Amino acid sequence: MSYRAPVDDLLFAMRRAAGAAAFEPGGLYADLDAATAAATLEQAAKFAETALLPLDPIGDREGVTFAAGAVATATGWREAYALWVEGGWNALAAPPAHGGMGLPLLLAAACTEIWNAANIAFALCPLLGQGAIEAMEIHASEALKSAYLPKMISGEWTATMTLTEPQSGSDLAHLRTRAERAGDGSYRLFGQKIFITYGEHDLAENIVHLVLARLPDAPAGTRGISLFLAPKFLPGPDGRPGERNDLRCVGVERKLGIHGSPTCTMSYGDGGGAIAFLVGRENEGLACMFTMMNNARLSVGLQGVGLAERATQKALAYARERRQGRGPSGDPAPIIEHPDVVRMVMTMKAKTAAARAICYLTAAAMDRARRLEGEAAEAAQERAGLLTPLAKAYSTDIGVEVASLGVQVHGGMGFIEETGAAQLSRDVRITPIYEGTNGIQAIDLVTRKLRLSKGAAVWREIDDMRADIDALAASNEAVFVNIAGRAAAAVDAFERATDFLSAAVDPHGQEALAGATPYLRLFALARGVTLLGAGALAAHRAAAAEAATHNRIVTARFFADNLAVAAEGLERAIVGGGESIIAGLALLSCGGDRTSGRD
Repeated sequence: MSYRAPVDDLLFAMRRAAGAAAFEPGGLYADLDAATAAATLEQAAKFAETALLPLDPIGDREGVTFAAGAVATATGWREAYALWVEGGWNALAAPPAHGGMGLPLLLAAACTEIWNAANIAFALCPLLGQGAIEAMEIHASEALKSAYLPKMISGEWTATMTLTEPQSGSDLAHLRTRAERAGDGSYRLFGQKIFITYGEHDLAENIVHLVLARLPDAPAGTRGISLFLAPKFLPGPDGRPGERNDLRCVGVERKLGIHGSPTCTMSYGDGGGAIAFLVGRENEGLACMFTMMNNARLSVGLQGVGLAERATQKALAYARERRQGRGPSGDPAPIIEHPDVVRMVMTMKAKTAAARAICYLTAAAMDRARRLEGEAAEAAQERAGLLTPLAKAYSTDIGVEVASLGVQVHGGMGFIEETGAAQLSRDVRITPIYEGTNGIQAIDLVTRKLRLSKGAAVWREIDDMRADIDALAASNEAVFVNIAGRAAAAVDAFERATDFLSAAVDPHGQEALAGATPYLRLFALARGVTLLGAGALAAHRAAAAEAATHNRIVTARFFADNLAVAAEGLERAIVGGGESIIAGLALLSCGGDRTSGRD
């Protein structure tokens, strides 16, 4: 067994994130009944398992080919992308006004998990397109929407996020790509961008680049950045790709993982300048790009969940087959009977379930922000903003951790490429890095999201967690009462850490920033244990399938007893660990760590 999409688990996570009433007539998802959601996920799983999964090792082995400015993808990828477009998958959650289906982001999130689990390098291409579509829908002119969105939504044209430059990675204030007004309402772009995912390829007939650049009279720093649309081919009068634009791929990177995904260096304006069109208003490009990036950050979190799920399935299957040592009976036993292997696989399983629950809760909040109005929409938007750093950072961190455990479960065979465990570990390693490093996610959480509505957003989340704990404790069943106790300790630690960071005189000060990463992990543990516990209790009360209910209870209990107990240690790192970080900064920045005496 390689990977089977856990459709029942995904549907359960969707119902828990949105609430059962959301799928009833008059509910948030009145346009999506449970049967349609299930059928959609089954078809997404079929596409993933039959079209994408077999191509994953091929993409890893072959990579991409670059010659004379053109990039050729691996064997079978063009045919798979044609099936993707034919199946209408690109239009799933896109706006109906331009050809999309307008289905909930929550459903799209579950599909995104499935596709990325099967083949992250392939799924990266449409993932970026979804963010570009949202940015265009919100910020582009009607003329640009009419010219580009139908093709982007259908998947006939793909899109890129074109931000990074050699001297400007996470800090976009130093961006140098320049834009010049052409006098006819269009612009000309000049400069070079690096690390551009699918910047050039042979899957689609056109590529729409959303490019950050700076006008000559723009203010310094990030306040002077504008967003532009620069297509590979300029649409002709018939709307089809016409004249080639003045932009080129000048190289592709050799990478640790995601070999099937071309990571390009792009050059703009080697001739008379790449023709481009303003998206939004001049000097407001960063706000436009963040619309795209917030969508992508949730999707990247789902990449972590998907690869963690696949690594868990692979490790469990191997552990059930591989015989080493003797079991309790004294006979040769599969390694899954050894307690340490059980510990590793259950850690993989529990972390994956918690990350999925957090990501789906984030997607449901995004749906509420779009589908509701007034104060309810504002509260949902704040919740989505608060949870997005968790969804991105925690889920990708655990993706790396779970894939690494998967290698360990395989033992020496995990270090051999033929099992596939090593590829998963290599592929997932990029996810904590791109779309805003996880350190930046933690800083964003502490310096901005923690203070949404003067802290009201985080306290609403704490109240929600305590409601879950109260329900667990009130069940009067030993297993749920135990989970409630562990969860209460985690939420107490999170609340004290929140008080500490909220009281910081300077939220950007070194002490607050030093606690950012442990604070994000603490938040994820508290939110994860309450979500898993509440889900297990709901399954138990619903008298769901006995095996599935037992699975959820055991997983929630394991998370509570073995993972959530780290919460108080994280609290101590937040409240008392800042001074040691600052001391380390002084040590490392002055070279005081050198002990050999050599130059």
